[in-house]
Amino acid sequence: MADLERRFGGVDRVYGASARRRFERAHVCVIGLGGVGSWAVEALARSAIGELTLVDLDHVAESNINRQIQATSQTLGLAKGEALRQRIAGINPACRVHLIDDFITPDNLADILERGYDHVIDCIDNFRDKAALIAHCRRRRIALFTVGGAGGMTDPLKLKITDLSRSRQDPLLARTRKLLRQQYGFPVNPDRRFSVPALWSEETIVYPDGAGNVTPRKPRGAAASGLNCAGGFGSAVVVTASFGFAAAARVLSRIARN
Repeated sequence: MADLERRFGGVDRVYGASARRRFERAHVCVIGLGGVGSWAVEALARSAIGELTLVDLDHVAESNINRQIQATSQTLGLAKGEALRQRIAGINPACRVHLIDDFITPDNLADILERGYDHVIDCIDNFRDKAALIAHCRRRRIALFTVGGAGGMTDPLKLKITDLSRSRQDPLLARTRKLLRQQYGFPVNPDRRFSVPALWSEETIVYPDGAGNVTPRKPRGAAASGLNCAGGFGSAVVVTASFGFAAAARVLSRIARN
């Protein structure tokens, strides 16, 4: 039987024993289990979070191995959520894990989100679904931390946390912000905040140029917009994992204080 006191004693000695008890009672939902979300899940599991809901429809592919913690030769073809569930069982057997094998959309988000989470971490890279998720959480007062794009960058020291209305250098968050203003009634006045915390990077994105090199200029006709298997931005695990750890750190800090 696992000795959880010994296993997670280090958590007590940095957050405090009362905070760890709050972690054990907490329920966190992570939406998107790729290069960012998978590392957030890892950090939460290793910090004694007692209940996790993991949302993603994708399966582990070989092109995921450079940036996703659950992606190995042994997990190819497994659902990403299932691969993470197996990892969590070996880290914290007391953690209750719920898998939702689906992509979040405007049609299903109410059902997925109304499950009593203490916090939601948004790691999805579709701006339309992201905007719908943010609008729902703000309307329902569900604690949400949203994450911008992590592709095309190599410097983990450029990460910033601000209100979503103040993010820069992030095409995903820019498109999300525009849609929130156009369709969901978020403030158009640039001086007004959205009251949505967001993680993003100040680093200038580089794009593949089609000839084996990279360029800070988006190539004409390029469709690169995410970390997809067929192309898109390149990715460095030192950045994607840092995004995931920063998101988990923010959530742990809030749970510890509350």
